Formats: sequence, C-alpha cells, structure tokens
Amino acid sequence: MTAAKLFRFIALSVLAASAWGQQPSIHLEDLDTSAAACSDFYQYANGTWRAKNPIPASQSHWSRRWQAGEDAKTQLKDILEPIAQRSDWRKGSNEQLIGDFYGSCMDESRINKAGLAPVAPILSEIDAIQTPADLQRVIRHLQSFGVLAPFQLNSSPDYHDPTQTLAEIAAAGLGLPDRDYYFKTEARFKEAREKYLVHVAHMFALAGADEGSSRSAADTVLRLETSLAGASLDNVALRDPAATDHKMSFEDMTKLAPSVEWSTYFSDAGMPRGVVNVDQPKFQQELERELKTTPLAHWKTYLRWQFLHAAVIGLPTPFVQENFTFYDAYLGGAKELKPRWKRCAEETDRLLGDALGQKYVEKYFPPDAKHRAQLMVENIVAAMHETIEGLTWMGPDTKKKALEKFTTLNKKIGYPDKWKDYSSIHIDRSSYWNNLLAASDWNVKDDRALIGKPTDRSRWGDTPPTSNAYYNPQLNEIVFPAGILQPPAFDARAVDAVNYGGIGVVIGHEVSHGFDDQGAQFDALGRLSDWWSAQDLKRFQVRTACVARQFDGYFIEPNIHHNGKLVLGESIADLAGVKVAYRAFQKTQHPHPGPTVDGLSPEQQFFIAWGQWRGDEIRPETQRLMVQGDPHPIAKFRVIGPLSNLSEFAQAFSCKSGAAMVRSAADRCEVW
Repeated sequence: MTAAKLFRFIALSVLAASAWGQQPSIHLEDLDTSAAACSDFYQYANGTWRAKNPIPASQSHWSRRWQAGEDAKTQLKDILEPIAQRSDWRKGSNEQLIGDFYGSCMDESRINKAGLAPVAPILSEIDAIQTPADLQRVIRHLQSFGVLAPFQLNSSPDYHDPTQTLAEIAAAGLGLPDRDYYFKTEARFKEAREKYLVHVAHMFALAGADEGSSRSAADTVLRLETSLAGASLDNVALRDPAATDHKMSFEDMTKLAPSVEWSTYFSDAGMPRGVVNVDQPKFQQELERELKTTPLAHWKTYLRWQFLHAAVIGLPTPFVQENFTFYDAYLGGAKELKPRWKRCAEETDRLLGDALGQKYVEKYFPPDAKHRAQLMVENIVAAMHETIEGLTWMGPDTKKKALEKFTTLNKKIGYPDKWKDYSSIHIDRSSYWNNLLAASDWNVKDDRALIGKPTDRSRWGDTPPTSNAYYNPQLNEIVFPAGILQPPAFDARAVDAVNYGGIGVVIGHEVSHGFDDQGAQFDALGRLSDWWSAQDLKRFQVRTACVARQFDGYFIEPNIHHNGKLVLGESIADLAGVKVAYRAFQKTQHPHPGPTVDGLSPEQQFFIAWGQWRGDEIRPETQRLMVQGDPHPIAKFRVIGPLSNLSEFAQAFSCKSGAAMVRSAADRCEVW
C-alpha cells in the first residue's frame, strides 16, 4: 500500500475520535510552568506531577505511564480473584488454570509451612552428583524447566533464512546483572561483588548450610561465574548482530564443548540435530575448560545456587525477602517488596499469558480501540515511508531496498490471532511449586518444539496485558500488546495531539527500529544482510555517531554517564519516532485542527504529551543499573535528547538559538 493510500485512513481516524467524544488533551496540572519549555522540557512537561507523586516504595520508576502499568496489574487482580474463588471450573479450562495457579501462589502460609520440602528432590539430585555423566544429567533436568545454567538453549529464526527456526545456544548462568560487574574496578562494582557474596551466602544458609560453608560456597559461585563472564561479550558488543551470528552444523557445535552430552540433550528434548547458532563460541570453549578442570563439588555448589536463584518465587518468604534485599533494594533502590497479589499476577501472566490475556482483552480492549490503534499504526508507517522517500543523503538503490521493508512489515495490534492451548498442564491448588514446575516445563517444551520447523510468524513475544512494545528485525514485525494501548499512551476518546504524542511516538519508535544501528543490518525478509551501498552506509554511520556522542555527554551523577553506543538504537528510534509521529500528527490537523487548550497550540500539546508519557522519575540506584547495562536511556534524556534536535519543537515553543533545548546547527543530529 502506498503512502498516499495509507494517509487516506487519517480522516477516518479523526471521524472515529469525534464519534467517541474527545476528552481534554494534556494534563495541564502536571506542567511546571516555573520551568521554561526551552530550557528544561523534562521539568516543564511533567515536573509538577513528579513533585506531587513520589516513587512508591516498591517501585524503581514512576510516572503516569508506570502508574498505568501497575494499574494493569490491578486489572489482572480484578480478573483473577473472582476466578480463583471458584472451584468448579472445567479441568484444563483457562479459568481453572489461571485461577488455581494464582490461588496456589496466594497461599503464602502453605508455601511457608512446606518449607524446602517441595524442592528437596531437586536439591537431592544436585547433591547426588558423583560423575561427569551425573552432572550432565542434572544440567539437562534443570534446563528442562528453565534454569538457564551454565548456558541457554532456545529457538530462534535463522539469521540468514528467517523462514526457518533453529536452535540457538547462548551464554548464560550469571547472577550479577552483566559481565562488567565481575571485572570493573570502580568502587560501586567492587561493592556489588561483596554484596553479592553476602547474598549468595545468605541463600545457602537459608537452605541449611552453616555460616562457614555458606561463605565458602559463595566464593565458589563467584569464581566460576567470573570465569564464565570473562568469556562473555559485554553489552555493547552484544548489540552487533554479526557478533552473535555463528551458524554451524550440529557436529561442529559439539566440538566447542565436547564434554556436554549434546546428543543426549537434544534427544531428551525431542529436538532435531540440525544446524544451530552459537551466539558466543568463546563462551562454549570456556565452558568446556571449566567442565574439565573445575571439581564436581564446585559444580554442585554452582548448580545449587542457580537453582535456588531461579526458583525463589516459589520458595518460602525468607528466600523471597533475601532475593529482594539484594536485587530490588540494593541494586534497584526499592524500599519494600511488592505485595504478594501483584507478584502472583505477574507470574500468572508470565507463565500462562495467553490464558490470562484472553480475559484481559475481553474486559479492557474493545474492538473500537483496536481499530483506532490500527489506523494510527498505518498513518505512522506511511509517515516513515514518506520520510525515507524524501531523504537526500541516501542513494536510490539503498532507498529502494529500505522502502521494501515496509511491504513486508507485519503489524500486530492488541493480541494474537491464535492463542496458546495450555489445557495439558496439570495445575491445582495443592502446591504452588508443582504448578510453577509444570507451567515452566510446558513453556520450555513449547519453545523447543519450534526448532527445525518453518517459523511461526503468528507467535508473540509479549503477553496481551504487557505494557510494552517491540520490533523484531528477523521477522520484520512491530508488536503493540493491549496493555500499552491504554491511557495515558492511548485513549480512543482523546484528541490526536495526545494519542500521537503518546502512543504515536511509541509506534514511530518501533517502526524506526527497523532502521536503527541493529535493524538496518536486516533486509526486507529479515535476513542479516548488507543491503546498503558503501557510500550510504558511511553516511548513515556518520549520522548515528552524532547521536552516540550526544548521549555520551549525558551524566546521571559525577563520573557516571551514558555509553552512547549502548543506547544508540533506542536513541535513534526516539529521535525518528518523535519526528515521524509529528509528521503523521500534522496530517490530522488538516483541514480540521485540534483545539487550543489553555493557550497551548495542538503542536505544543503533541510535544507535552511526549514529555508527560516519557517523563519518569527513576531511583538513583536504578539509574546506575541502566547506565551500565540497559540499552534504553534515562527518561530525562529520552525527553530532552530527541526534542533538542528538532526544529519543529523549537518552532512550536518559539525557542531561541542558544537555548538549552536547541542544539546548535553543528551539533544537531538527524538520522531519518
């Protein structure tokens, strides 16, 4: 469909909005008018809301957006609690499965009373390891229900033929957030390692070990994890798809770590021994060295820890509290544990997402909302199409191939067309641990069953209630679950300025991921392919380097700043997302512009909607985590970063040259 044809849908979008009855646009009460829009738009757009709404004790981020995400969990609770109160559901029905799963999770007294008895057979199995063959058998068993140690195996579309799905073997098995936490010498990383040792020792002690053996066990865990981390790629290297592209035959894969009983592993899992992708061959070689040289007693200690760490959601309260103390409180800055009902709703969504998701969309995502969201997606895709057509720095051959990506772009809105069938899972009220085990085992088998078959493009990576969106370059698809198509991002009753400045920018963001530093390496069919001319690629890299430099300069505290290369993809997508959403929004303003609100033009409302959607308050501890390993920038810089590059923003607010929100012509970044 051409861009011109797509834009004909916009008039229908406006008419539909009028039929629903539009609400006021932005939240005027959230503005901090003591701040100047041209000096600090992050503070201007949302500063009053942040001042009046401190981060709740159990949260690490807070804004209307994050509040909406937590409200969605309250919606899940409202679905789950009445279902869980009944015991007469048909066995294997969605209601029986989610009701009994949630109900067993909420029975904290039974979980605490049972203690470690439910997991004792697995702990005993680990303790009984006597031979290398025993070790391999236990690793296979742990992986069968999702304990990803010391490596990870999952399905993945083939980088070079995404119509087919193969097995991917990936580096895994670390307890600290990423590789650099094991090696960096700054004080905060040294402290994290010490705190980690204390945490691991406490977990062993809770499982019955004495103080001396607990600390010794923690030392063993850290040593082995450090060796594995040393052979792992860092977060920046992992952003390059070519760095994890190592397709090989099954026989060649086994040569990297021959001590792993790969033939038995694949046979037990029912997976074909075809071609595989090994994301990090060096990691597999280090794994082989450790399997040959590390005593079995140390491997038993490591696996015991990895199991306790993975199983903590199903363990008694002291384990859950200890896990919170290190990961959520120390690393993330949270002040208290989330209420149990929320954790249970999250787990039900994680493991039985399609069953719960069907109930969610029935209640909270009506067909008219899906229809208007579809129209917005088409309009913004068309705006991105027009943007690429109008580029002056890209040659015609490269431009033609870029535009071809739009002909195969798959747009998934709200929920899957085909739901997963969980009816074979045995779930009842008697044991939350057994339910976790059964549901985890089903999900692992469900993923492994895809290997060696044509890629199923109908599957979703997120559940319908998820407040998130994503782009998958191998499938060339954009996905917007119903959970993000809710206020404040999207409201079928709201004026276009709100919807295009909120979910519209998110849509533009995801569409443009197809052309960020990663997505630009995949062609229209999702193949990892060099489809650029050499000259155009060089021009593209010069433009993206500008964005990386910009974000290198954003500090969260003295001596701690963003790594521009780590956040490059998200920052390119934010910059392009605002630009193309604004372009699509402007189309909606003719011939019937939106209302001026409290002296603010529709154009100003668009940018304010973005600032209010993205304007999170984030705990300092979480900011440090993000700067180290998250490809997403801090919220403040996601607001001011892209807008400071846009002449449209400066024009909307009459910002003068030299204002903080106006980058100079020499520094201004523009990719798409």
